[in-house]
Amino acid sequence: MMRAVSPTRVILIVLDGVGAGALPDADRYGDAGSDTLGHISRAVALRLPTLERWGLGRIDDLEGIAPVPHPTAHFGKMAERSAGKDTVIGHWEMTGVITPTPFPTYPNGFPPEVIGPFEAAIGRKVLGNKVASGTEILKELGAEQMATGAPIVYTSADSVFQIAAHEATIPPEKLWEISRIARNLLKPPHQVARVIARPFIGEPGRFVRTDRRRDFSVAPPAETLLDRLQAARIPVIGIGKIEDIFSGRGISESVHTHDNNDGIDQTVRFIDRTDTGLIFTNLVDFDMLYGHRNDAVGFAKALEEFDRRLPEIVSKMKEGDWLILTADHGNDPLFPGTDHTREHVPLIVFQKGVASGRDLGIRATFADLGQTLAEHFGVDRLPVGESFLPLIAAPAA
Repeated sequence: MMRAVSPTRVILIVLDGVGAGALPDADRYGDAGSDTLGHISRAVALRLPTLERWGLGRIDDLEGIAPVPHPTAHFGKMAERSAGKDTVIGHWEMTGVITPTPFPTYPNGFPPEVIGPFEAAIGRKVLGNKVASGTEILKELGAEQMATGAPIVYTSADSVFQIAAHEATIPPEKLWEISRIARNLLKPPHQVARVIARPFIGEPGRFVRTDRRRDFSVAPPAETLLDRLQAARIPVIGIGKIEDIFSGRGISESVHTHDNNDGIDQTVRFIDRTDTGLIFTNLVDFDMLYGHRNDAVGFAKALEEFDRRLPEIVSKMKEGDWLILTADHGNDPLFPGTDHTREHVPLIVFQKGVASGRDLGIRATFADLGQTLAEHFGVDRLPVGESFLPLIAAPAA
């Protein structure tokens, strides 16, 4: 019987917003009945042959994706223990930090004690200051922003302070500086999870957000898996917005990306040049371009494009390498609203050189993933999570 080979590298790819069915407490968040993958599969003729072979159809009830009896990867799903359904807390939890209290949200916009000091610090008045869709707010206020130079401030159901400006009126570098000012001002009780700089270009009626977005997150309140890997001199490569989510902590090298395909290109590039350690990638298009815009067809096409590129990633891996696929929250494009959804997330662990996968069940917390990686890399245990390494390293029955 083949025994799992101790891997030299772990490639961890977060499919941002790709949920796998509502959590038991989803009703508390207004998300009962949400199911990102399930609803998309029943609305669009979804074909994901590689993910099907790896066991995706065993994770959720998916139309067109067979629950194959003998998947070639380990499969399961994870529940979130943290309070919320945000990108930051999802990523933190999978690296060993539980967030018991949700970050503040602002359904009526930010109060004067937030906006006043921000305007004073940047020397400009702001537009908007309300809950809004990122594309709709540009239709409403984009022309005025260009005419006045006043940045647009808006938020959502998530804990975010978003600042939008046309690149011709506030260049991206200046917008990032303004965003850093906001990040420094937003202290408890107004410590939002993320300040997001949202540059856009174009003309009225044809505004487009650019890929020069930057996220400025709160620093994790405790040591994460990434901190422990870095302390042990184990490389951690952050691809996409990973560096932003962890406020730069625990990252050896990072690169921002333009879109999902660029994220995959960068992942492949680092596999070629990295012999050991963790390559940690976030693919944001599922969430940003399709989930928030209720675009199930676009979401399905992005999933199929990702599936088509999986063999390319696998071809670059050495025997014993791991490729882990998961998500940070749901974003069901067919559920009412345009916000994240409180869902399980898929867990797929492909080990090159291991032909038969195991059912990992429903993990009680995303932190089980971090604990598994801590054990694999030989760093100190995280304070939360149960490792599933003994399960996937045991000889096949």
